[in-house]
Amino acid sequence: MKRVVVGLSGGVDSSVAAYLLKEQGYEVIGLFMKNWHDDSVTISNECPWLEDSNDALLVAEKLGIPFQTVDLSEEYKDRIVDYMFKEYENGRTPNPDVLCNREIKFDVFMKIALSLGADFVATGHYCRKGILEKDGKEIYQLLAGKDDNKDQSYFLCQLSQEQLAKSLFPIGELTKPEVREIASKLDLITAEKKDSQGLCFIGKVRLPEFLQQKLQPKEGIIIEIDKNDPIYTLQKPTFESIEDQLNFDAQPFHYLPSMGKVVGKHQGAHYFTIGQRKGLNVGGTKEGLFIIATDIETNTIYTGQGHTHPGLFRKALRVQPNEIHWVREDLRLKNGETMEVMARIRYRQALQKATLHQFESGLFVVFDEPQSAITEGQFVAWNMGDELVGSGVIS
Repeated sequence: MKRVVVGLSGGVDSSVAAYLLKEQGYEVIGLFMKNWHDDSVTISNECPWLEDSNDALLVAEKLGIPFQTVDLSEEYKDRIVDYMFKEYENGRTPNPDVLCNREIKFDVFMKIALSLGADFVATGHYCRKGILEKDGKEIYQLLAGKDDNKDQSYFLCQLSQEQLAKSLFPIGELTKPEVREIASKLDLITAEKKDSQGLCFIGKVRLPEFLQQKLQPKEGIIIEIDKNDPIYTLQKPTFESIEDQLNFDAQPFHYLPSMGKVVGKHQGAHYFTIGQRKGLNVGGTKEGLFIIATDIETNTIYTGQGHTHPGLFRKALRVQPNEIHWVREDLRLKNGETMEVMARIRYRQALQKATLHQFESGLFVVFDEPQSAITEGQFVAWNMGDELVGSGVIS
């Protein structure tokens, strides 16, 4: 009998995942990951992880499976929280959920599970795993979940063949309503529970408040750039090579305070991200102000009016050579090669037509249509059909 360790988070998805595995004849063990206990940073007055671990325990009891809690807060702090602060200080916007899956659930947690004699680790993600045979070798595929509204393959875009080999995604074939229905029939305490928002496993944290406790505020100015600024209609130089052109297209616009007018003050450029419109507290503009650039060096925020402002859009982005990740190693591009894909730059964005260009200097993702708010530090992921084949950090 194969043994599976399920990451029980105290939510409905992982509860049903555990039930389905048991039905399929696996020996199932439930493990709850405790990922946070730093009292120097108050995350919220309620203590959601206690409530969550209690719910996970009740589900395990109901399903008749062994249950224990593992404390991964040390690793979580080192690998996720510290990394996030470093990224924010450098003016990048990290994605904690993608990192949490790569570093915690499918690495630290997986190693604990395997040390307990598990054959597989299972989670309540809405995605599926496929297996191909190629040159007599098994290759694992990361496929989109059946529920179009909930497909979470993007969050797993950094997984490796080794990690996928040991992973199971029991609810990938189901939709959210079907999952809730199973939980209701079983009378599980998590059946009606709302989906958790906030950092993976830290509970109900609000990122700006969390950052403000660690990163010192410092006042700077907010500048508005007119949508008809000459920077948007500059003649493009002529390029020696396609690589030079892509390098140019992937560069964000460079603004100077002299190009716009001061419309307000902020408490630190590192709290803000491209495309953001909440939290600026600047009134009196005809259309909403969106952040089009932040300059950490000078602590300046550049904004533009309306979601069609040309400062929000770019057609290309670059991934540094050491930040290119192929889930499907066998499809990795060689220098000079291109590939047509469907790509997205954030969770829940509709897939966009794009072409990958691989050079020694990095991988360029060139979209057919300009994309809004391409953000440094976030992940771009690319698909072929409903299979996610690779990803990288936007640089």
